[in-house]
Amino acid sequence: MVAPPSRPAAAPAVWVRADVVRVVGLAAVAAAVLWFDGVAVALMLLVLGGLMVPRALRIGPRLDVAYGVALLVAAWSGVLDFYRDLVWWDLVVHAVVTGLVAAVSLGALVRLGAVRDPDDADLRAHRLGVALVTVAVGLGLSVVWEIAEWLGHTYVDPAIYVTETDTLGDLLAGGLGSLVAGAALIGRQGDRTDG
Repeated sequence: MVAPPSRPAAAPAVWVRADVVRVVGLAAVAAAVLWFDGVAVALMLLVLGGLMVPRALRIGPRLDVAYGVALLVAAWSGVLDFYRDLVWWDLVVHAVVTGLVAAVSLGALVRLGAVRDPDDADLRAHRLGVALVTVAVGLGLSVVWEIAEWLGHTYVDPAIYVTETDTLGDLLAGGLGSLVAGAALIGRQGDRTDG
């Protein structure tokens, strides 16, 4: 998941794909500045910052790309009001994005030495622990996100959609997405980190 410091650098072609997503994130900021309001600009700047996290952590390229694309899709879905037009889309995005953010966050915890890399041990208990930590991180981040939505609705833009049903559905979707991410992390073989 996370490359040890002595690991050789990734092949340039592998990193080019992930860095293209970051360039698209920079273009999204420019588009928000040119054609949308300050809330959209702030959102795209937040996403651009998020796109840099996997690079800093040296997360593997497949997770890096999936995470980056998901963040961009989630942000543009909000800016373009897809969540209002397609009610079910909100749950899909919460599941996918939360799962990917939980997986990247697990990479951060590995890098900090707070948890062991999922690839370091084959012990059943360790693998179960990886899944449980991923779900716990995903649920925790889902709660933080829902608080941010409420704060945004209350203090920034009342058009941000916040209801009890929406919040509970988002938390459930985020938990399920994190469970899938945890299962994927312990189920994969040989998809080690590059870079």
